[in-house]
Amino acid sequence: MRISDVLSSKSGAEVVTIPPDSSVRELLALLARHNIGAVVVSADGQAVDGIVSERDVVRRLHEDDGVLDGTVSAIMTSDVQTCQPDTPVDDLRVVMTERRIRHVPVVVGGRLTGIISIGDVVKSSLDQLRFERDQLDSYVHQT
Repeated sequence: MRISDVLSSKSGAEVVTIPPDSSVRELLALLARHNIGAVVVSADGQAVDGIVSERDVVRRLHEDDGVLDGTVSAIMTSDVQTCQPDTPVDDLRVVMTERRIRHVPVVVGGRLTGIISIGDVVKSSLDQLRFERDQLDSYVHQT
């Protein structure tokens, strides 16, 4: 199974982005409005300049509550792990586990085309296991 398979099975293909000069308060409103855990930071809505998650906000908020009035660029991760549509899901699962990341933007030719969450990866794995179980059950019980 490839990342493109996971993207095609997702209900929403929209990737939420935020400009780097937006405030952290605006970021929090965006996360709440879309009920998501991370947003891709992009000046033009196509290039990946960074990524920022709820975790980033909480960790910085603990240190300084003034972070809410600061910019997203001040708390974003700028060394972003990305993948391509032809990346195997199993390979991405390993990367996400080893790097302890929950969201990975999908990029084609430097352009943002999707985002994969750890929940998407887990769901695809469960779907694959169910399919294999059903195939084995069918094989064992055929007469």
